[in-house]
Amino acid sequence: MTCNDRYGRRDLGLLLLRLGTGGVLAAHGAQKLFGWFGGHGIEGTGAFMESVGYAPGKASATASGLAETGGGALLALGLATPGAGAAAAGAMAGAAAVHAPNGFFNAEGGYEYAATLGLAAAGLAVTGPGRLSLDHALGHVLDRGWMVPAALAGTAAVTAVVVGARYRRVREREQGTQDPLFD
Repeated sequence: MTCNDRYGRRDLGLLLLRLGTGGVLAAHGAQKLFGWFGGHGIEGTGAFMESVGYAPGKASATASGLAETGGGALLALGLATPGAGAAAAGAMAGAAAVHAPNGFFNAEGGYEYAATLGLAAAGLAVTGPGRLSLDHALGHVLDRGWMVPAALAGTAAVTAVVVGARYRRVREREQGTQDPLFD
């Protein structure tokens, strides 16, 4: 395979995309799980998750951290790509839900960063890892065509339930703190 042929370029591009996206996701998750790279670990992240409506906070931090760290590492390796991409995309959808009230751009606290990582992860789940991957080396036993819609649909369903529950908690909290209309 040479970088001059179309497939060699595509495989190299997918490798770079997997390494970049997967590496960022894995580091982001390691902040949550282990407190590395300036993160707050499970305790601090759990308290934050609870404050933004993801309850219980510690379990939410663990699930999010595992999806980001595990999904990111697997994406970087090109292993179990449909499940890895779906897990990472689901975690980023949950993050985007928190940041959505701030608009799109990250500079204003918006969901731009989470959306970018989530869409890249989902795109890799759909496209596949390319030939420069463990999935390819292992004969794609963890990267079958049927796994893509199954992983994305399963993750979408779980994400909808989790984000919906968070939305209800936040709405109830906000309604409980409003001033009464009449005294």
